[in-house]
Amino acid sequence: MAITLRSRREIELLKKAGSVVAEVLLKLKDYAVPQISTAELNQIAEDTTRQLGATALFKGVKNPYGKRAFPAALCTSINQQVVHGIPSERVRLQEGDILSVDFGAKLDGYCGDAAVTLPIGKISSDKQRLMDVTKKMLDIAIQHSKAGVKWSSIAGMMQKCAESAGFSVVTEFVGHGIGTEMHEEPRVQNFVNDELLKNDILLQEGMILAVEPMVNMGTSKVVTLNDGWTVVTKDGKPSAHFEHTIAITENGCEVLTIK
Repeated sequence: MAITLRSRREIELLKKAGSVVAEVLLKLKDYAVPQISTAELNQIAEDTTRQLGATALFKGVKNPYGKRAFPAALCTSINQQVVHGIPSERVRLQEGDILSVDFGAKLDGYCGDAAVTLPIGKISSDKQRLMDVTKKMLDIAIQHSKAGVKWSSIAGMMQKCAESAGFSVVTEFVGHGIGTEMHEEPRVQNFVNDELLKNDILLQEGMILAVEPMVNMGTSKVVTLNDGWTVVTKDGKPSAHFEHTIAITENGCEVLTIK
């Protein structure tokens, strides 16, 4: 596994791409209200990205299963949709929904990637707790990531956070390295299994990771719909997703996808 370590100069370039991602997600937070369509949210993301001189990372990405390329800049996943939901004029947000928005941008050859789950109007206490626990998992990763730490120790804390709350961690999709390409080595799991223990990652200064816990209220099992992209929980229960791009630095960990 060849993991690219980035210089301080490169981290600054990654940070610029990350600031585009952060600005788009902040703007979407204001617009994600009942009755707006997910296609309208996607248009806002596309327009803002263009205004900031960047390109949308997800649009046109090839599907490994041979289905159509991803048609939008934004992934919009509602309630039981885990990831890769496709924006649509026909899909309008409803009071009580939770919406996961995942967005990536490329600027001057470097990438940023982040996600947030948003409440639409007033949501149930169960959905709020699911969001809070998933966000806490990401916070744990950010707090404990530093050079010399094995990723399995962090993944274990993340998994315990979800499971002790009665939720389950999605295991079919994981985080990833990121840099000049959206997906680089290593695989960044939010759980511990034999594969991770056998191929553990020792964090080093210069590593850039997109850490993205995905947590389901019920079973961890997921299925992909016929559109070839949208992933949903097998039992139809809600899912939440949070993500930041982080850099391992001499001082610990720096979040690159914030304003």
